Amino acid sequence: MAHELKRPQTAPATLRNIDFDRQEIWQARVDLAACLRAAARYGLEEGICNHFSALVPGHHDLFLVNRLGWAFEETTASSLLICDFDGNVVSGDGEPEATAFFIHARLHRMAPRIGAAFHTHMPNATALSMIEGEPLVWAGQTALKFYGRTVVDEDYNGLALDEREGDRLASVLGDKDILFMKNHGVMVCAPNIAEAWDDLYYLERAAEVQLKAMSTGRPLLPVHPEIAAATAKQMREGDPESARLHLESLKRRLDVKSPDYKL
Repeated sequence: MAHELKRPQTAPATLRNIDFDRQEIWQARVDLAACLRAAARYGLEEGICNHFSALVPGHHDLFLVNRLGWAFEETTASSLLICDFDGNVVSGDGEPEATAFFIHARLHRMAPRIGAAFHTHMPNATALSMIEGEPLVWAGQTALKFYGRTVVDEDYNGLALDEREGDRLASVLGDKDILFMKNHGVMVCAPNIAEAWDDLYYLERAAEVQLKAMSTGRPLLPVHPEIAAATAKQMREGDPESARLHLESLKRRLDVKSPDYKL
């Protein structure tokens, strides 16, 4: 289901001569590769079809993204591509997947607040995108992390193979962080890689436990809106540091089990 991006390569020579080996850029590569590897370990990816992106530190008009044809568990820091918003690969071997480019380039261009955007068809959150009504019912504490932060794209429009679809999705997202794409999957957007990973992980956990509760056939018990909002505020205040620690923990475990992600 992955599609090749067919666009002319017209990156100016000056852009190709930028030093992309700076420490902060390499660290972003390592962090994004770690998230891709971890997503594979948790079963959050789907073949070679899903994609994570992050703005290149110091370059608001460039983004890192995993390459076409590689599964998440194959990803290394050096295998990630750096692309501009016109579809040019300015650093790296390979090409981005077409839907990855048209979705992520438009999100980053239209919403500069988005430092990282993770798109998956992870099973539990995607299952909630396939049912009528709001995906999350705010009945579990983990779900409250996302209270007031989600929006639903009700108009599934096929594959995102042009800029118009990317622009439409960015418009639907608006100022929210989590986009439930009906009949499709989810998009998690955050200021940085650590917070995107943290949200992706806990979104799938919230969806999983809700589906388990729904499978009992008994009515769910939502948290009162005032309590839900207050709890969400408490969580958001601690999210940046908690997300940083979560990512560091993740990398320590990968250092033992799959240290080649750093290559």
